[in-house]
Amino acid sequence: MKHHSTKFDFLFSKTLASLNTTSRFPLTKHYIQHGSVTVYDHSIRVARTSYKLALLLHLPVDLHSLMRGGLLHDYFLYDWHEPDKSHRLHGFRHPKTALRNANEDFNLTAIEQNIILTHMFPLTLFSYPSCLEAWIVCIADKICATKETFHR
Repeated sequence: MKHHSTKFDFLFSKTLASLNTTSRFPLTKHYIQHGSVTVYDHSIRVARTSYKLALLLHLPVDLHSLMRGGLLHDYFLYDWHEPDKSHRLHGFRHPKTALRNANEDFNLTAIEQNIILTHMFPLTLFSYPSCLEAWIVCIADKICATKETFHR
């Protein structure tokens, strides 16, 4: 397991550095997601938790897409806590906004697109995960959100 973790840490660091230098991803440091956790830190937690789940369950995943999808799943780039009509129903709408923003900044794989668009399932009833990586990020997101909300 140590070998897998070292490989993941290297790939993760490289992917995160790329997002931080070639996109608007650093802006997510300025928005709070759950409790006092920023969208940036939440996204890192979701990506890491997704990897741990895949490794624990011995699931054959596209590791690069799992990481990028986990990091970009909440790439909506606004403070959803601010009173604004466009923020209404944030839980239902932000996956499409995140996907639109990510598509502007990156060439996404089909897996990454599915991860971002469906991570709020079952709130997004008509958009559901269609690949293993999207199911993993969906579950990891719920785990992280619960911890961040209730374990301040």
